[in-house]
Amino acid sequence: MARRALKLASLAAAASGIYLYGNKFVDPNDFGVVRVGRAIATTAVITYDYLTSLRNVPYGSEEYDFLKSQVHLRSAERLRELCCANRGTFIKVGQHLGALDYLLPEEYTRTLKVLHSQAPQSTRQEIEQVIREDLGKEVLLLIVKHIFPDFEFMWLVEEAKKNLPLELDFLNEGRNAERVAQMLKNFDFLKVPRIYWEFSTRRVLLMEFMEGGQVNDKAYMEKNGIDVNEISRNLGKLYSEMIFVNGFVHCDPHPGNVLVKKCPDSGKAYIILLDHGLYQVLSESFRMDYCRLWQALIKADMKRVQKYSRRLGAGDLYPLFACMLTARSWESVNRGIDQSPVSASEDVEIRSNAAAYLPQITQLLNSVPRQMLLLLKTNDLLRGIESALHTRASASSFLNMSRCCIRAVSTYQRSKSHSIFRRIHISLTEALSLWQINLYELFLWLKGSGLGNWVIAFLSRMHHSM
Repeated sequence: MARRALKLASLAAAASGIYLYGNKFVDPNDFGVVRVGRAIATTAVITYDYLTSLRNVPYGSEEYDFLKSQVHLRSAERLRELCCANRGTFIKVGQHLGALDYLLPEEYTRTLKVLHSQAPQSTRQEIEQVIREDLGKEVLLLIVKHIFPDFEFMWLVEEAKKNLPLELDFLNEGRNAERVAQMLKNFDFLKVPRIYWEFSTRRVLLMEFMEGGQVNDKAYMEKNGIDVNEISRNLGKLYSEMIFVNGFVHCDPHPGNVLVKKCPDSGKAYIILLDHGLYQVLSESFRMDYCRLWQALIKADMKRVQKYSRRLGAGDLYPLFACMLTARSWESVNRGIDQSPVSASEDVEIRSNAAAYLPQITQLLNSVPRQMLLLLKTNDLLRGIESALHTRASASSFLNMSRCCIRAVSTYQRSKSHSIFRRIHISLTEALSLWQINLYELFLWLKGSGLGNWVIAFLSRMHHSM
């Protein structure tokens, strides 16, 4: 058992180092080989540390847990130093890892969180070099594949190569910012910085200055009288609308890109959405399958979970896919993810399984549609925020997601129907479903409020007096 744990730990550490490398392409003519050398050296040191520090310690003992925590911390610090030294895409990956509170050991997330707000700055030449560097990636990945045959990394290269030029085109970022501001204009709690086009080019973007606390900073919110539950609900509303209804999704919601601020005059709390370089446009067929999959997950309809997971490329790994999407155990998925919040024991189970099923997770990521990869990253970052705010996976958190799925599917069905009676039937069914959700939301509010307790007690006394 101890040997297996050591193997998994070293394999996970190696995968982290290679993952950081996989998002960076080498051009030896511009000293890219130095960055590769750092990544390889860091991977080797981390792996050696796990293997040697825990080798002769009884697995599960207090000494083992203490030493493992120390190795986690040293390894996290080495990864952070690697990110800061290599910059570019390494910083982005480090930011993502730092937001995975519900999945990674605390030593990693606590150490890497600094990259959300204190990432080192790069010169324009360094940024442009990220795009130019693409020599040697296939050779290295073939070596990695030979050493770790269970892992596939080419999808990392393809996604990074496709997305980086978009993120560095500032005119594209400005257009995205204006599009999402118009798209979500009905949400009065959302602020998107105004773009000053007369002073902007592909290489320079001038926008309105906005400031606030990071969205995962619970202490900041409590100090400024901001309701963390309201912020969490509103963030969920924004992303449900983007994903299910519009199919145009901001895919980099790490805490440094999502700020909160309370207006001193009105007392209203706002969400400020920054960094609009990376968006995912979902195809209609993908969006509908994704909507129906989430409807099935919320209803615990396992036949439809299997059906739509397979349609989204999960194949026989659909149970793992459902667990990755919901960040819940398979038992919770079967019982209904809206029935109970995540328990401490389930949290431990999720973290353990993430390491145990690393090869299958990588296989799954290599087989799902490319649109899904950025959505999974987005889900991870949002759950990291919920975990930091302690607002994760309450029953009410799924209500707005259900509303958006119903609206999206009904709009799609009406667009495909040529019968006016069929369209009326779809609209009535939609209205009834939304009314049922509103009624359930009212029930939850009454159940959790003093008024609700009073009504229940009153009805109970009436029942016993009859």
